[in-house]
Amino acid sequence: MKRIAHLRRTALIAALLATSAGAMAAEHYAPVTDARLKAAASDNGWLMYRRDYTSSGYAPFTQIDTANVAHLKQVWDYKTGFDQGHEAPPVVNGDFMFITTPKDELLAFQASTGKLLWKYQHDLSHVGLRTVCCDVVNRGVALYGDDVYMATLDNYVVALDGRTGKIAWKHQLAPADKGTAMTLAPLVVKGKVIVGLSGGEYGARGFIEALDAKTGKPVWKQYTIPAPNEPGGDTWPKGAYKTGGGGAWLTGTYDADTDTLLWGVGNPGPWLATLRPGDNLYTDSVIAMNPATGKIKWHYQYTPNDTWDYDGTNETVLTDIDYQGKQHKALVTASRNGWFYAIDRTDGKLIYAKKFATATSVSGFKDGKPETDPNLRPTIDKEVFTCPSFLGGKNWWPISVDPQTHLAYVPTMHTCMTIKGATVAYKAGLPFLGETFKVVADPAHKGQWGSVQAIDVNTGDQVWSYPSALPWNSGMLSTAGGLVFSGSADGHLVAFDARTGKVLWKSPEMTSGVIGVPSTWVVDGKQYVGVYAGWGGATPIWGGDMAKDPAVMNIPVGGHLYVFSL
Repeated sequence: MKRIAHLRRTALIAALLATSAGAMAAEHYAPVTDARLKAAASDNGWLMYRRDYTSSGYAPFTQIDTANVAHLKQVWDYKTGFDQGHEAPPVVNGDFMFITTPKDELLAFQASTGKLLWKYQHDLSHVGLRTVCCDVVNRGVALYGDDVYMATLDNYVVALDGRTGKIAWKHQLAPADKGTAMTLAPLVVKGKVIVGLSGGEYGARGFIEALDAKTGKPVWKQYTIPAPNEPGGDTWPKGAYKTGGGGAWLTGTYDADTDTLLWGVGNPGPWLATLRPGDNLYTDSVIAMNPATGKIKWHYQYTPNDTWDYDGTNETVLTDIDYQGKQHKALVTASRNGWFYAIDRTDGKLIYAKKFATATSVSGFKDGKPETDPNLRPTIDKEVFTCPSFLGGKNWWPISVDPQTHLAYVPTMHTCMTIKGATVAYKAGLPFLGETFKVVADPAHKGQWGSVQAIDVNTGDQVWSYPSALPWNSGMLSTAGGLVFSGSADGHLVAFDARTGKVLWKSPEMTSGVIGVPSTWVVDGKQYVGVYAGWGGATPIWGGDMAKDPAVMNIPVGGHLYVFSL
């Protein structure tokens, strides 16, 4: 009896100490203000999806550099228990880390030690997830005030107290299982939580919506497919806008200098373009909006009348460039269609476009507008071979731009496809494609499904390339230490020399391939780098010959967060 009493007292003391430690940690949670978000590029944490409003994926930290990166060691790790694709970056405020898993679980850790502080599992028991494309992933969180925000597969935005995980509010934007979902990390701008809808493969009409960060009440909604009486509405056949696609499924960018929100828009529906003649605005475009109202200021369309699922959602990175002796306030993006674009971010005019992958469907440009090859447009009676495949020269995994080197680091796919038209009719909740397809190898890159390449943002020309026999499906992180980090499909976090592309370090083999996005942060003067291993996403589902490659088929799955430091 004395022993039992002693054990009970010991357990009680341990519980009280844990509660006290948790309370002390909560006291040290620094609110994320508008000023901190605006200055996120210089913060010791990693306060948003791509670190700062420019979407640079670049950190000014120098503790880990080209001279000592070979000494990186794993300092903590965490197994999630999920076998689907793990795509979120660690988001860090002070010593608090927040990261999401597949199926909308949100984890809070002590960033320096890996101590799990709290866990929230969004209830998806009522949802079939039948219309989620591609894989049941989540790409991370946004921070504001004391709260952390997550978008969910059943179209909720959930706000939770960053200290405790207690729900502050939640709001559903659209019904679940009707062809829409949300997989992106939200973006907070001036007290508004901004998200976009997925669903281009199901004929959903995409939109971007802003909610009040404190209450969750809707502030504005901007459809990505205009109605007939709106600008761009005449680029669609009668009635087609209602099922026009245009998912906005990746996180946008904010230009604080011009107070402009920039967001990428996905593919039109159905895929077969002969069923919807016209440019089909604003699909496959970047749109510039007023963040207070959502009103569109300008747009640039990467692929007019897209029939190859080339999307336009890839992140837009804000950077100043010097092109042919002229200074430009630019945005740069590596588009799914295989072209690397530099666009004037003040008015949407094209500065230049250069191929970064084999690209045949988008054949060139006239007066700043892309032109497509009519011979490479499929019909119900015609199959075509074209490059890149619908997976793109680059898919969702983000680039990084280093202001020191003036290089953009681009995770690249080397695939082509055969594609042919098919009959289709719209029915809510069913795929709305109208095409059959097969992903095949790019003949110009035999034995090479992927690569990492560096592109000079001042010229659009390639500076270096690192070939990969496996697909390269991880995001990029660059630092002032002269390094570029990214994860490989064979399960390593790799550190490249930012100027030359030389591999300076590989982590020990992790338990799964990497499609996650690495991030870096500093706590008490010590720099950390974290990344998810957890193979999944679109490649193993829709990868065709690539997915059937034995080396790709044998990539193990299973979510595992790794954190490294010197």
